[in-house]
Amino acid sequence: MQKYKYTAVNLQNQKIRGTFIAKDEKDLAEQLAKQSLYLISSSVYTGNTPSAFFTLGTGKVKGSELTTFCRQFSIMLNTHIPLLECIDIQKNQPYTAYFRKILDVIYDDVKSGLLLSEALDKHAKVFPEFFRSMTYVGEKSGKLDLVFNALAEYYERDAAQKSKLRAALSYPIILLVMTVGIAVLMLTFVIPKFQDALSDMQVPIEGITKTVYDISDFVLEWWRFILVGVILLAILIFAVLKTEKGKYARDVLLVTLPLIRTLQINTITTRFARAFSLLLSSGMDLTEAMAAAEVTITNRFMKKRYRLATDYVCHGMSLTNAFESIKIFPVMLIKMITVGEKTNALDDVLTRSCTFFDAQLEASFNSFSSKIQPIMITIMGLVVGSMFIAIYSPMLSIMSTL
Repeated sequence: MQKYKYTAVNLQNQKIRGTFIAKDEKDLAEQLAKQSLYLISSSVYTGNTPSAFFTLGTGKVKGSELTTFCRQFSIMLNTHIPLLECIDIQKNQPYTAYFRKILDVIYDDVKSGLLLSEALDKHAKVFPEFFRSMTYVGEKSGKLDLVFNALAEYYERDAAQKSKLRAALSYPIILLVMTVGIAVLMLTFVIPKFQDALSDMQVPIEGITKTVYDISDFVLEWWRFILVGVILLAILIFAVLKTEKGKYARDVLLVTLPLIRTLQINTITTRFARAFSLLLSSGMDLTEAMAAAEVTITNRFMKKRYRLATDYVCHGMSLTNAFESIKIFPVMLIKMITVGEKTNALDDVLTRSCTFFDAQLEASFNSFSSKIQPIMITIMGLVVGSMFIAIYSPMLSIMSTL
């Protein structure tokens, strides 16, 4: 017996699509004819994830689509619409072509008897592990509508935090690019013209002016090698960051550098606290919740330390002592967990404390922006100012002599 995906028409000439188990295509046509359906086309159904290439997809579901899916799915389940009908409605929504194709496959799998979590697990590279874990918890606890509503809120807040992080980093990056651009422009075009003019006047060149002129001469003479060197260095850095050791080294820097450290830790703490409380409140066991919440910790160094805490808890240590021993989370989170364990209301305490961690993260964004902007402006001022001094100091010397 083989599972087929078919397209057929009924007596009203309406197209019907679905899946059916049959010996072969002839048997499929006969079985459908008994239901007054006439086969148009069929293919062997594999249930595999569709290729993203042919739909211009990325192989991932966008966060905005996932949020909309969760919100609408929650509303439909809450109004007691059957699960299969919910998926059928969702796959006809104006999502990207790639996401609709995936929902088609999920619909067929659920229709054939799979649980929604099992159907999602077949697309592990498309749907985040946290999303799939929460779906499993919702089915297990019978609170699938509440879980999808909580997931929608989680992804909405997560998207807002990522947007703030991009905004905090964009300004210093723009300043850095402008500084490099101005420096290159002055070294290759402006300074050589002044250097030629001053050489005709036989003005003595010394101090900072001589240093800048030497740098300009070096750049003009060796610019091809410098360009190749910069490109090779960029390729080398990119290649190293593609390796696990390179990614780990980068993540260690992120939790070590003074300005970025607080921002990185608060971002991960906020995401972890919200996800962990969501898992616990949905009825998941503590150790299972810790394992599922690990996907929210994107920093490899922190994830490695976190896994130690998970092992400690599995061997009987309290969550408070486990987190105190790994020293990656802020003191306030550990205090909240202590209160939660003592009152046997860990999920409720963490849920209530999420507002505090959101405020801490907001303060981290503001602090990072307020500190990095003056630093970048100072660097830009020093670079540009040094070049202007180098250009105009000989001219001032000529004027004072006159």
